[in-house]
Amino acid sequence: MTLEEKLDNQKEKMKAAAPKEALDVMHRATEDLIASGIMDRAKKVGDIAPDFTLNNARGQAVNLTQKLSAGPVVLGFYRGGW
Repeated sequence: MTLEEKLDNQKEKMKAAAPKEALDVMHRATEDLIASGIMDRAKKVGDIAPDFTLNNARGQAVNLTQKLSAGPVVLGFYRGGW
């Protein structure tokens, strides 16, 4: 099973289990984001990320350029606990 198929499967499970009110809120939020034009400003596959330094989960400073000097980097974004 491909990643896309797995994600589609998870999406269907969530849709079946979530209350209609919650799904309505999520759909409205998605529509608002699309209407805002944010996707036109979002980074795309192959775009170069600006250099940055942020703290990792252990509070240690991590610099993108420094990490790239050791090889490819995968960026993951954690939006925090809800």
